[in-house]
Order: sequence, then structure tokens, then C-alpha cells
Amino acid sequence: MSVITLFSGSFCNNEKVEASLIESTGSTLVTEQQIVEKASSLSSISEKKIKEAFLAKTSIFNKFTHEKERSMAYLRLAVAEVLAQDNLVITGFPAHLIPPSISHALRVCLIAELKYRLGQAANQGTGEKEALKLINESDNNSSTWVNTLVGKSDPWDKALYDIVIPMNVNSVADAVALICEKSQSPAVASSDASVQAVQDFLLAARVETTLANEGHNVAVAAKAGKVVLTINKNVLMLKRLEEDLQSIVNKVEGVKAVETEIGKGFYQTDIYRQFDFETPSKVLLVDDEREFVQTLSERLLMREMSSAVAYDGESALSIVDEDEPEVMILDLKMPGIDGIEVLKKVKATKPEIEVIILTGHGSEADKKVCMDLGAFAYLQKPVDIDLLSETLKLANEKIKKKDA
Repeated sequence: MSVITLFSGSFCNNEKVEASLIESTGSTLVTEQQIVEKASSLSSISEKKIKEAFLAKTSIFNKFTHEKERSMAYLRLAVAEVLAQDNLVITGFPAHLIPPSISHALRVCLIAELKYRLGQAANQGTGEKEALKLINESDNNSSTWVNTLVGKSDPWDKALYDIVIPMNVNSVADAVALICEKSQSPAVASSDASVQAVQDFLLAARVETTLANEGHNVAVAAKAGKVVLTINKNVLMLKRLEEDLQSIVNKVEGVKAVETEIGKGFYQTDIYRQFDFETPSKVLLVDDEREFVQTLSERLLMREMSSAVAYDGESALSIVDEDEPEVMILDLKMPGIDGIEVLKKVKATKPEIEVIILTGHGSEADKKVCMDLGAFAYLQKPVDIDLLSETLKLANEKIKKKDA
């Protein structure tokens, strides 16, 4: 029997359809949460971080860390390993990771008009205002996810599925009957080519995760042991990168040949950077002197240390609330909330963040206050960039030891 994938809008009776479909077919249900758990177990990435791959909002640090891309690589590997089985119903965001070449997967979408979804939410005790918020957030996440994977902004586009079922005009029983009927179609029957496509998908996922573990982020395709790597960002020493990638991939079991190519994004201004797991990558610079902090960020980047920037205490605290900086370089004298108040709030809410004070206006009394509040170090402007770099590395090492 074919594999069935179910992707749905919120409040579209998807849980009832899933339960009835499992009862009718005897299939094994593979939920989004199970795929997340498997991806987490295959990697060193927490389930929380894996789930963030499904969200429209991306960390400001992701362009340096590629955490979202690494999470997606392990989600692909989890899905690929699951597809070694048959007679499955795979639900949620991971359903879209199955490539079109795996033709024995019946792709189903459950969606409904807004009025129906609001009615379903009301039946579950959710008020209209809250339901609208949940639906908009869910649809936004779905749209971003599908756009990331296939370049389509409409997550309910009929071109993405074998069946799109409008749940406002179909009962659960009708939907299940239609899915069961379509799953028996010769068009989604397992074939030698489709089984090979599963093996190709698995090999590509293994290669992608192997490269991700080395800090690389390239597109991977595989066919019968031949692997093609597509570099979509500009790189100064292309030949060296290609040789490095090929050396890594040739060691992956099942790889018979490796080719590299440049993609359509190669000639854009983005620069390819291999992620170094040993250097600080989630550094937040907080200083109201814009020219100084921008120059500092550039000088750190030249030393392979990436950073984001906030120009006042309020913005810094907002980033801390919404994101996960690991090290903060903080000025003391700023308009609005000053550095000492920021330090107090950060240590009260996110004590694991290491804070390096960098100021031109501090005193010995300020230094004592900051160190007593839990600052990692207290440095004076103008700072020697090598001293700052070394202090950042020490703070990063402390964080890594705590995480070990």
C-alpha cells in the first residue's frame, strides 16, 4: 500500500481524519512530533530547536549558524529513514520533505474556508479573536515552510498535492473514503523506480547531515550513488571549497561519485561561510554608538566571529526575549535603559547568557557592581581586538562546558 501524507490547515478536522484513516487502513501513524523526536535523536539538536524550523520567524543568528538548515537536514534524514517502512500515514510539516520522485506517496491536503475554521474553533471552546490569531499564525508558518522548500507562497496550492479536500463541504467519513480510494490507484503504487527514489532520498539526507556537521550548507541531490552538490552562495576560493566538500562526501557510505555545481544564487552578494562550531556565533553587540558597533561587528567577522547588533537597551532585551544570544557585549552608558539595568534583567531571565561589559565611561565601582551581578568580564574602550576576541572565546568555552 502507498504512503499517505496529510497536511492541513488548523481547525480542519485533521485529527479526526487521521484517526479514522488509521482505523480504516491499518496504517502506522507517523506524527510530526515523532519525526521531530527522531530528528533530535539523530542529531545534537534539541526538539525545541528542531521545531523552530517550522516557524516563519527565523533567528537573527541563523545566517551565521545555519541552525534552521541543519534542523531541516535532520528532519529529512528522519523522514527518509521512516520511509524504509510501508503502509504509513505521515502528518504535518515533515510531509512536504518527501521529494516528488517518491511516487508511491499519496499527498493529501485538508483545508477549509475561514468561516468553517472559526466555527470548528468555537466548537472547541476557542473565541473568535484567539482563533483568528491562531489561524493566521499557523497559515503564515505553513506559507513560509512551503515557500522555503518549493518556492510557492500558497501552502494549499493544488499543484503540491494529489488531493485537496475542502473540509467545509466534506464530512470526515467522505474525506477518509476519498483518500482510501485514491491510495489504491495504480498511479501511487510502489515501483522499482519509486523504491530507488527512497534510497536516493536517504543517501542525500545522510550526505546533507554529514556536511552540516562540518559546518557546510549546500543543496544535495543523489541518484543511484551519484551525488550532486549545489553551491548557492558566492565563495572566493571555489576550487578549495569543492575539494573540501568532495573529500567529506566521498567518505559517506553508499556514495559512488560526487559532482559539484554552482546554483542560481551563486552570483548574488551573499558570501558562503563555513560554520565553525568552536567559535562564538550568537554574539549580540549592544551599544548606542552606531559607527563604533558596526565597525566592531565587521572586525569580529574578519576573525570568523559573527554578531548581531542592537543600538539600545530596549532592543537588546527584546532580542533576548525572542531569540537566544549566547554572549552579549554590552556598553554601560546608553539612552533609556542603561547597561547595568540590562545586565540585571538579562541575568534575572536568561542567566546562561554570558555578558561582557565594554565601556568607555565606567569606574571601579561600576566594575564591582557588574561583576557582582554576574558579568563574565569588564573591559574598557578602546579595546584591543585580540583581547576582546580572546575574551569571547573564553566565554564561549564556558558555555560549551555547561552544555556538555
